[in-house]
Amino acid sequence: MVAKRKRHLSEYIPRKWKASARDTSLLLNEFRGPVSFFALAVLGLGSLYFLIAIELKEPLGSWAEAIYLMLTLTFLQSSGNFPSHPIMQVFFFLMPLVGLGTLAQGLADFGILLFNRRARNKEWEMAVASTFSKHTILVGLGHLGFRVASKLAEMDESVVVIDLNPSADLFKSAQDMGIPVIQDDATRPAALESAGIASAKTIILCSQNDSANLQIALKARSYNPDIQVVIRIFDEDFAHALHDQFGFTALSATEMAAPVFAAAAAGMDVTNPISVEGQQLSLARMTINHDSTLAGRTVGFVEDNYHLNIVFVRYDHHSEMHPTDSRLLKGGDMIAILGGPEQLSHLIHDND
Repeated sequence: MVAKRKRHLSEYIPRKWKASARDTSLLLNEFRGPVSFFALAVLGLGSLYFLIAIELKEPLGSWAEAIYLMLTLTFLQSSGNFPSHPIMQVFFFLMPLVGLGTLAQGLADFGILLFNRRARNKEWEMAVASTFSKHTILVGLGHLGFRVASKLAEMDESVVVIDLNPSADLFKSAQDMGIPVIQDDATRPAALESAGIASAKTIILCSQNDSANLQIALKARSYNPDIQVVIRIFDEDFAHALHDQFGFTALSATEMAAPVFAAAAAGMDVTNPISVEGQQLSLARMTINHDSTLAGRTVGFVEDNYHLNIVFVRYDHHSEMHPTDSRLLKGGDMIAILGGPEQLSHLIHDND
């Protein structure tokens, strides 16, 4: 238990740092306007001051000196003598007002947003989501949706959530994990676009409305034909029909376990987990990519480094149960693996 807790903390802290880095980068991008205006003011007024100084016979040593003078005037730290001509004197009063006014407003807004991230509005959550790529979109932040989001976060997957009316507690918990939550109706095209549907790799539909889930799934495929769809369907027969007709990973009410959704979102053909001495294990199927780092590795290497078991290998129309540790894996081999959702996710990441 202690080792598991330490491992969870070691994974959670880097995620928080990555979320903070992304957030701060976006903040800087949001304030490129004031920064650009300030730079243009220094360069423009410095150049004008330099030309006027030459015209009025009070020249400076160089254009760079004029720019530096404007910059120091911004902070009321003049690096030059006070000019004798009234026109040039105006710059000594104007530049501090322009510079300090621009910087003060920009820094104030930056500080408010930086230190009050939880109070940001829908537009900010959408802006954060726009920085994601190859991520998972999760529709529905109910109890199942939140457990799925938590599992995906543990697997180091990037997640964007869409929910029209999330509960305050689940909304706050998702934000604490660095997951942006867009409060909108996912059936609206604008909501899917704001979540980055065009660049997402997977969409998971966890709402309790089967028809809404299907509607959103079809819209997602129309915007991103390559997106993987994992859909929650209460009718088991309907779930199988969706898989056969559309290729959706449709999980019925009897299969609604968060690890199954999370592993399916990571790209695994995975079974419902079983509990063995408190550990959740699933049987998954995967084909080794030809350019994968797993190609050329032995079964023993994969089992030791990913902490799972390879129980079956199929290659060239031949099947091999319980392959030996020395058996080499090649591109095109289909393997069946027994392991936890987190281990399975790491394996599929390396296979990609």
